[in-house]
Amino acid sequence: MSLDFVLALHSHLPWVLNHGRWPHGSDWLTEAALDTYLPLLESLQALERDGVPAPVTLGITPVLANQLAHPLFRTELEAFFEQRLEACHAAPESLRQTGDMHLLPLAGFWLERIHRLRKLFHTLDGDLIAAFRGLEDRGRLEIISSAATHGFLPLLARDESIRLQLAVGVREHRRLFGKSPSGCWLPECAYRPRERWAPWPTAPAASIRRGIDEHLADAGYRYFFVDAHLVTGARPLGLTSDGEVTMDGEVGVSVAEANEALAVAQRSPYRAWRVSHPGQGASVAAFARDPKASAQVWSRHGGYPGDGAYLDFHKIRWPGGLKYWRVTGASVDLGDKAPYDPEKAATHADAHAAHFARLIDALAAEEPRKGPAVLAAPFDTELFGHWWFEGPHFLEETYRRLPDHPEVHATTASAHLRRHPPAGALRLPDGSWGANGNFSMWLSEQTAWTWERLWPLEDAYWEVAATALTQPATRTILAQATRELLLAQSSDWQFIISTGAVPDYAFRRFTGHCEDAERLVSALRPGHEAELSAALRLAEESHQRDDLFPDPLPAVEAVLAGSRTLALG
Repeated sequence: MSLDFVLALHSHLPWVLNHGRWPHGSDWLTEAALDTYLPLLESLQALERDGVPAPVTLGITPVLANQLAHPLFRTELEAFFEQRLEACHAAPESLRQTGDMHLLPLAGFWLERIHRLRKLFHTLDGDLIAAFRGLEDRGRLEIISSAATHGFLPLLARDESIRLQLAVGVREHRRLFGKSPSGCWLPECAYRPRERWAPWPTAPAASIRRGIDEHLADAGYRYFFVDAHLVTGARPLGLTSDGEVTMDGEVGVSVAEANEALAVAQRSPYRAWRVSHPGQGASVAAFARDPKASAQVWSRHGGYPGDGAYLDFHKIRWPGGLKYWRVTGASVDLGDKAPYDPEKAATHADAHAAHFARLIDALAAEEPRKGPAVLAAPFDTELFGHWWFEGPHFLEETYRRLPDHPEVHATTASAHLRRHPPAGALRLPDGSWGANGNFSMWLSEQTAWTWERLWPLEDAYWEVAATALTQPATRTILAQATRELLLAQSSDWQFIISTGAVPDYAFRRFTGHCEDAERLVSALRPGHEAELSAALRLAEESHQRDDLFPDPLPAVEAVLAGSRTLALG
């Protein structure tokens, strides 16, 4: 049976410009550009030159798009290129001193690669957004959007806050890509249906609240992605920060074990489902992440990235930051890693691409299904290149091999829905694609304090927003308060705290944005006119640092005017 294949890539980083450089400032962004975004563009351009269809559904969050379009990004990436090139030029002497001259050819490999990607960056005039937009304009891919700063929508206390995240996201997407997005990548694939809202004992009292799908429909979206267990009823899969598969909280589950557990699915993930509620008007479609194909790509246990020939992510030579070693084996200590062989790794990526194409073809040939079938394979874009160095090559080779499998039709999510509008309606439970399949990575004993600070801030913001829109000075303050509120709502801060990677950084960023937003909002309250001058100075100072979303106030006005206006221009 014919099967539509929808590869969806989710590109996101929190706002890091003007917040330092290494290790979690602008280097986070420039490293992603060098490792992932430029190699992905290189592969997409090669496929276009060769006339090979590669209809990727590419998500770029508004906060990331704002950074890639920012003049400072170009400056920072040029500096990052220089730092990497200096490391390559210093490598011969450094390797000689440590007796590692056998690694010298790899220094040459990195030198050639960095020069090549820098030339590509210059050819694009440093404008990655224009490059991706051009591919979409030529019908090569579809670009979708997300919430403005990747806010964890189901846990926001006010519907106005959910609508603001979506409204700013839609308007920024239209500004940067020239058209309204059809698809939305829900941050963390986190969904909540229409239900009574009581996520935590200290959460504000709330009655029945509208579902996330209803907010998406109001914002003009036609579809979104969810994890498989929300549709199938199977046990939820998750992924740790180290790339290990989890199932019901158990870490280190193999691909084979995951597939066996998922075989009990009650509903097919191989179709797009219409999500709606009784009495609801417009509806949106939900694509379920295919568990079998997805785990094969992102799992270190039996999945492709764990192959011993691939570049090892964790072993880095300092100074310089170059990587010279391969995975070697799952249990091999860092000190025993073998040297990397780029040609051998490319050969393995070719073989894995061929295997992946055959896997999709085999899924198409499985038991007969009722109606049109679609396999959605959503991944973080940064998996390809940054975490899995050979990932962009794997994607390119996968698309080159798909034409050999006529039962598989690569397409975008929107194109599938145009041909096959979802017929069946489904009520989804709440959940995410995080560990345990629920919200626990973002709301737990460890992170509840962040929400206990955000929820009152939401209330305070919306209490002053309407009045603040009426005067030029207060509009300036409200605009920056909006940016700081949106930045504080980023789901990245809770995720980083939960993983324990760099919790002090997440604490500093979260509290800093909250403090600025609180001070700005406080000055807008009735009777606090004496604080306006200081608030104006703070707004100007913080805007020099957090100068994203050029004008968020039309979105605020749209939210206050009513949800049905969000899809309008």
